[in-house]
Amino acid sequence: MKQGIKLHTINTNKFKTNLIAIFLSIPLTRENVTKNALVSSIIRRGCQKYKTQEEISKKLEEMYGAEFNCGLDKLGKNHVLKFYIESINDEFLPQDGENMLKQSIEILSEIVFNPLAENNGFNEEYTNQEKENVKQIIEAKKDNKARYALFRCVEEMFKDKPEGLYKYGYVEDLENIDAKNLYEYYKELIDTCKIDIFVSGKLENTNIEQLIEQDSNLSNLKEREPKFNINRPEEKKPKQEANNIEEKLDVTQGKLVIGYDVEASKEEIENEKFRYIGMLYNAILGGTATSKLFQNVREKASLAYTASSSFSYYTGNIFINAGIEIENFEKARDIIKEQMEAMKQGDFSEEDIENAKKTIVSNIAGISDEQDTEIIYFLGQELSEREVSLEKYVQFVQDVNKNEIEDFAKKIKINTIYFLRN
Repeated sequence: MKQGIKLHTINTNKFKTNLIAIFLSIPLTRENVTKNALVSSIIRRGCQKYKTQEEISKKLEEMYGAEFNCGLDKLGKNHVLKFYIESINDEFLPQDGENMLKQSIEILSEIVFNPLAENNGFNEEYTNQEKENVKQIIEAKKDNKARYALFRCVEEMFKDKPEGLYKYGYVEDLENIDAKNLYEYYKELIDTCKIDIFVSGKLENTNIEQLIEQDSNLSNLKEREPKFNINRPEEKKPKQEANNIEEKLDVTQGKLVIGYDVEASKEEIENEKFRYIGMLYNAILGGTATSKLFQNVREKASLAYTASSSFSYYTGNIFINAGIEIENFEKARDIIKEQMEAMKQGDFSEEDIENAKKTIVSNIAGISDEQDTEIIYFLGQELSEREVSLEKYVQFVQDVNKNEIEDFAKKIKINTIYFLRN
């Protein structure tokens, strides 16, 4: 559309609805992370045309029960503010000429790009209420102990780096934010961030570009050299010894999280196959019910209530999560290390690889079954500046072989052992 502002269309006959999404992507920094969380919360409260959530809801009801939603995500080194509207496709309306797609674009762009402002600031009442809401969200991060343990492990591994920041920000930053300086920040954000607009639905014979161009809020957006980070893992320096962290909270079950670095060369990381080898490695290690961690740590040794692993491509890390009896910490840690060593020795079969591939391919097939999931998939492609269709995705996974997985396993080095106990 304009420099730094991109339109993506997904033409699909699978749904009776159109889903429109606007994503604002900006580099994660300690200075802006809390402000972004607040901006995301405040602009959903009202805009110049619909000044309250009640007015927005009334308009959505008139649009045959259209739904508006928003959210916040951390993708690699980027913070992404997400805004969605889902409405019925015009083909299924009881009468012609209502142009629900046009109305949906208009209300979504109005909410995101023309928020309620007064006296050169956001609405004072909304700002104060959302500051309190964001504060409660931040303080509640300890409520889910497994998620909190993973966050703390990541935070320790990426100290002073964007990847280690909490996506809703920090309570101590809230006191310095007010309606005026947050509105000034919002205007700067809109003028400098990367903007991606996705339209998914039955779009034959629809001139999406024209609808976008006709929208005054979108046409008024300035060209920009967008500020965002290309999401690719970085080459890591070898770590001399693991960082051991023990934290105490009122928990009945211990939470063990072990973070590993994939110490690959820049050339290996840049290779398209790096991501898919990592996915297969992770599936065999702890990504399925037949994985090594699940079978050996949970089923055979009965050392964990849960035992799984995840692969973060954007950061180039493997994370192992286990919920254990607190007195079983050393046993669980040691048997996990044994499974990691077994992977390095190639102690997994072709059948293990095929089972892992089937699981991943099945998950890929499900991407296009949900409109929002498919949109997020292509947003990830956009932010990593790589275009991989779902068909290519399947082929890349199928092409991975045992030697490549074994080589990948040898590059994995322990970084941090985090244990949450009582």
